[in-house]
Amino acid sequence: MKQDVSIAADAVTFEPEFIDALTDIFERQIAFNQVLGLQITRIAPQGVESRIAMKPELVGHFAFNRVHGGVISAALDSMAGLAVMAAIGARHMDEPPAKRLQRFSRLGTIDLRIDYLRAAIGAQFKQRAQVLRLGSRVATVRMEFLSASDELLSVGTASYIVS
Repeated sequence: MKQDVSIAADAVTFEPEFIDALTDIFERQIAFNQVLGLQITRIAPQGVESRIAMKPELVGHFAFNRVHGGVISAALDSMAGLAVMAAIGARHMDEPPAKRLQRFSRLGTIDLRIDYLRAAIGAQFKQRAQVLRLGSRVATVRMEFLSASDELLSVGTASYIVS
């Protein structure tokens, strides 16, 4: 019988080198995340978090200085991918960090749905993602895009191929 990933992940603590490597991948090696200004603030088996500072390149509506919907979608897609990586990493704690990092080469988005609830207007934004189910081939994730004061602006769900 398969164990729920959230139950198994509760006892897992990642090594600093694993967290540093994932942060490096997302903040420096993925060029589009640099354009977004995505900064990882938390990596844990139970979920991941990041922040984005508003800048002119992210504006979707010039009259309101509102974040473009594509920015929200891209940020949530990135965070969901990171959440899947954290869940896979937690599942394979018997392996060294470098080997766990190699497991992500086949990770890819299958389906992405974003619901825009409120206009994203502000100086800072937060993103959160949590794996709902990690199977042997597909992972399902829930994401949130929030204001600096934790007002929910957008939500999303996504599916990822993991094998």
